[in-house]
Amino acid sequence: LAQEQSAEELARKAQNPVANLISLPLQNNTSFGIGPENQTQNVLNIQPVIPVNVGKWNLINRPILPLVWQPDVAAGSGSTFGLGDLTYQLFVSPADAGAVTWGVGPVLIVPTATETATGNGKWAAGPAGVVVASVNKWVLGFVTFQAWSFAGDADRSSTSSFLFQYFVNYNLENGWYLSSAPIITANWKADSENRWLVPFGGGGGKIFGIGRQKFNASAQVFWNVVKPDDLDGPDWSMRLQLQALFPK
Repeated sequence: LAQEQSAEELARKAQNPVANLISLPLQNNTSFGIGPENQTQNVLNIQPVIPVNVGKWNLINRPILPLVWQPDVAAGSGSTFGLGDLTYQLFVSPADAGAVTWGVGPVLIVPTATETATGNGKWAAGPAGVVVASVNKWVLGFVTFQAWSFAGDADRSSTSSFLFQYFVNYNLENGWYLSSAPIITANWKADSENRWLVPFGGGGGKIFGIGRQKFNASAQVFWNVVKPDDLDGPDWSMRLQLQALFPK
């Protein structure tokens, strides 16, 4: 029973974006049915989470560096592989939070893309926020940010991007859990029929150990109920994640 409780507590921390838990998630997102030839895009996000305690506050550092395999949708001549733009989120969160906690801070997007097709070529920044509630076996909440471009390649278009990810987790026994965490995005510079990507779906995962090292593995599938029209956006996507956990 103690082992089950320990696994459930570790699952709760892994599901909380502002938990005081160092982790290294490798999140692979594959999108299917892009363009008239039904091409496939793959994005591997390397996104370490590094909390730093400062008195009554935790500073949660969340850089996300994508490796992108991008199909050439317009010409249909092949694919491009390279680094995407780095997204860095910093949340300031209470260290002694109870069942409901929160975090606020900035988001900074750095034009680290190695190919034109894998990034926007612009520096961007704006506000970010997170709210998390832990109720019985549930962990619920959302992460959001809005970023506007302010510098970068003068030949590239300015950007205004919005992200909202809600998450619903239900924890079972022995470290198993059910989860739904779609990422909703909006490009405010696009016209209305090409602005939103709204997926819906979910899956599950499990906390497990290899020797003394703890991991969180999960799989989710999403159907895009709203998608951009201009490039015939993806029909559906699959997310596979392996997260190394380093509890204190």
